[in-house]
Amino acid sequence: MSRLTIISHTEHYKKANGSLLGLGPTVTELNALLAIFDTITHVAMLHDTEAPPSALPYVSDRIKFVALPAVGGPRFSDKIRLITASLGVIRTVRTALKTADYFQFRAPTGIGVYVLPYLLFFASQKGWFKYAGNWKQTQAPLAYRFQKWLLEKQRCPVTINGFWPDQPSHCLSFENPCLTADDLAEGQAVQKAKTRNYPLDLCFVGRLEAAKGVDLLLETLGGLDVATRQKLGNIHLVGAGVGLAAYQAQAEALGLSVIFHGFLSRSAVHGIYKRSHAIVLPSASEGFPKVIAEALNFGCIPVVSDVSSISHYVKDGQTGFLIKRLDTASLASCLKRVLDLESVGYKELKGVTEAELARFTYDFYNKRLEQDILSSF
Repeated sequence: MSRLTIISHTEHYKKANGSLLGLGPTVTELNALLAIFDTITHVAMLHDTEAPPSALPYVSDRIKFVALPAVGGPRFSDKIRLITASLGVIRTVRTALKTADYFQFRAPTGIGVYVLPYLLFFASQKGWFKYAGNWKQTQAPLAYRFQKWLLEKQRCPVTINGFWPDQPSHCLSFENPCLTADDLAEGQAVQKAKTRNYPLDLCFVGRLEAAKGVDLLLETLGGLDVATRQKLGNIHLVGAGVGLAAYQAQAEALGLSVIFHGFLSRSAVHGIYKRSHAIVLPSASEGFPKVIAEALNFGCIPVVSDVSSISHYVKDGQTGFLIKRLDTASLASCLKRVLDLESVGYKELKGVTEAELARFTYDFYNKRLEQDILSSF
């Protein structure tokens, strides 16, 4: 029997009937891990707010949830609470590890400043770390820099986004899994059927905040010339944030069809990709967002920032368009390139092969875990 304990900051929620839901992408990944682990214990954060539509249940009672307090945040009071909760968090992690053969810690995160050292110096189980952020972030927060420094100096396996010439040998390039075999098959059918007929729909999927590029997107849309604006259909914004009301007011003044969907279920987000011709993500820092691979799978061309490992997968003018500078001129240029594509050019761009996309499947991810990580212990 192989037993895995995962420690993360993943948001979980309790419904009124007592049932548990967790952040959809992570829950789906853990559900898939049951193919190679007998039991999984997920030590993660429990919030006392209403679950968004994107939250999902675990598919099996072989996955056990252990709650951590929802700590962390940008305010000074958040950081104080992060510190005061440290002993309780470590006790919870220590108890959960007693029944584990392996552990995985998902970094970077606030609790990582003390949980990561605890795992390195006191955990007796074999384990690995998943660094989901930007491995080459130049202005990373101090806590993130500390965690990356620790991960580089120790010898346990670390999975990272991208392929870097100076990465240590124990830091392994891994794709973020986000697709099932059924998704692949459906995506190929959608790609074949999708055509470039004006007007074209665009989408954005993520947190609605300046760091993710929503301000830049709306400002750029407002500055497009009349001929370019006439080529635009619906602009779908999927996600939520504290600035939602301000963004809605800004969008209303654009004179374009901007639709705010809020949080959506996984299948509903896939529906947005199917009807959209491009996904626009002008964010300042990313690892490699799963939404890019998901969008590509459904023939939705990425118009994305040239940050972190994104350019390792999205080739400018071949599989998408890279925004070289995060300003309105660069984003407007990329939008015009995608909107001006001839039918043949559009077909070539959206035609990412099934073999290329298979690297983002849960099956491929599990095989790599077995071959490159578990077999090394």
